[in-house]
Amino acid sequence: DNTGRRRILFLLFVISWIELLVEKKKACFVTLDNYRSFLNMTHWFHRNPLKATAPVSFNFYGVAASPAANKICNDLRAARARLLEMFTDVTCNPDMMKNATDAYFSLLQGFIVSLDDTTKENKLRFIQNFRWTDTLHGNIPSAQQDAVFELISMGFNVGIWYTKYASRLSGKEDITETEAKEVHRSLKIASGILKHLQDAYIPRLITPAEKGRDLDPRVIDTYIVQSQAEAQEVTIARAIELKHSDSLIAALAFETANFYQKADHTLNTLEPDQTNKWRKYLQLKQFFYMAYAFCYHGRTLLASDKCGEAIRSLQEAERYYAKAESLCKEYRQTKGPGSTAKPSEQLFFKKLGSCIKTTLEKCQRENGFIYFQKVPAEPPQLELKASYGLAEPAAFEFPPLSSQCTPEVYATFDLTRGAKDDKAKPKQEEEVKPVKEPDLKPQKDTGCLIS
Repeated sequence: DNTGRRRILFLLFVISWIELLVEKKKACFVTLDNYRSFLNMTHWFHRNPLKATAPVSFNFYGVAASPAANKICNDLRAARARLLEMFTDVTCNPDMMKNATDAYFSLLQGFIVSLDDTTKENKLRFIQNFRWTDTLHGNIPSAQQDAVFELISMGFNVGIWYTKYASRLSGKEDITETEAKEVHRSLKIASGILKHLQDAYIPRLITPAEKGRDLDPRVIDTYIVQSQAEAQEVTIARAIELKHSDSLIAALAFETANFYQKADHTLNTLEPDQTNKWRKYLQLKQFFYMAYAFCYHGRTLLASDKCGEAIRSLQEAERYYAKAESLCKEYRQTKGPGSTAKPSEQLFFKKLGSCIKTTLEKCQRENGFIYFQKVPAEPPQLELKASYGLAEPAAFEFPPLSSQCTPEVYATFDLTRGAKDDKAKPKQEEEVKPVKEPDLKPQKDTGCLIS
């Protein structure tokens, strides 16, 4: 009998240990699932249309009075056409884009840089008329007879292309670590190009930037800050993968939310018809990353045995997440320039909600069994600064002047003969055909690895 009792007690002991191990294993799976949820997520980025432009022939018959001068004009026409093709070529990568941009911009600078050893303006700068649409204003173009306007407008489109390339790459299935780094790099290059245009070339325009157009400081600032914020999204995913501290992840998310808020506020004085949809995107991303920040701040507080404050932080994360979810619906229903998507159905969005819910439930259980701490009425004040990981615009410079553009060749351009293109300048109000961009819808629930 005693032997039987010992066996029963031993079996009960084993069963209790098995149950305990199963519970621990479940908890472990929940934790791992939360991490995998962030590692295996698809990023989604709002994108406005590319700028469109009217064809430019560079046919300066009579003015280009030498074979070398004519060759520069012919090469300019071909290089411009090639670069415009790159914008819609889905096989184009950053190396191909750099080759195409270097080829065109090195020649175009022959119409901008002074080549006669004086401080005077290049005599060819104002010889050709250029027409470009804007990313927010449909098919009615702005026109300027200024090579600097062309350099800025084409450069702007190159910057936008890098953001679209990053978006396309981040939405593909089975993205590799190298590709994730390329997404991050492309977004920093985009912001670097736009910042360089803003600082060094837009001030050189004879005709000031039109209000509400792409070269308006409010618009270009928004593109720069948005690209920085999106680059930081990749940084956050990487920080989670490498299991950096919850406090660093919370700080990065908070800084990212602030970037999106800054971008949104920059647009608030522009016409709503052009910016409403864009602003809905910026707002929902702001609230999403505030939810992210409060979620990971709550994890930090729990690790410091501040369970009551952790619960309040997680409750605030829930509140911001609900706001972001509501804005996702508003984004879908808002008309305006840009792509159409259902951000709340993207994997990255759903998984954050799951993580907040799971972490909050854990905190409430711990508080009920161990801590018994009061939950504050007010949420914690986030005063988080990331010590590293913030995305800065990549330094950018245009390529050096083409070797074809020498002072000797420059001297053979004779403006006294007049250019045929100037006799029939197109009217500014004539529409320009929009760029036929490839249909690149964001992937849905791919579970792809972003970093």
